[in-house]
Amino acid sequence: MSKNYDIDNVDLKILALLTEDAKMPYTEVAKRVFVSGGTVHVRMRKLEELGIVKGTTLKMDYSKMGYDITAFLGIYLEKSSLYDQVIKKLYNIPEIVKIHYTTGNYNIFIKLHCRDTNHLKDVLHDKIQKVEGIERTETIISLEESLNRHIQFGV
Repeated sequence: MSKNYDIDNVDLKILALLTEDAKMPYTEVAKRVFVSGGTVHVRMRKLEELGIVKGTTLKMDYSKMGYDITAFLGIYLEKSSLYDQVIKKLYNIPEIVKIHYTTGNYNIFIKLHCRDTNHLKDVLHDKIQKVEGIERTETIISLEESLNRHIQFGV
């Protein structure tokens, strides 16, 4: 696969439709973009090979599954060199859904979901703050998520 593949408006239209509904059949995508179903298959395979598309995911409402708390946690490391070691431990905590290596006040910024404030306290105290290399943490509880989307490319 050529690394010089140019993404065009057809690719962007395909991606826009599939980011709204990843379960949309390629035949329906093709109708809406005015190309053949085969074209959609070929384009998606190229985008996957290039690493632009990395599979499909489900959008879930965690509150309907009993996880009423979404929190963000800023983590200060004892030393930046401990990042890889700490990340390996954080991967094993199932409530953590996103991990970012950041600039600014925190070395690491994570997103996690918990059932309630007691569950959050337990995750913080019994799991996260016991990870060797973490100096301290700051917790921010989300009251509402107002936007969760992919970049819209204006197609």
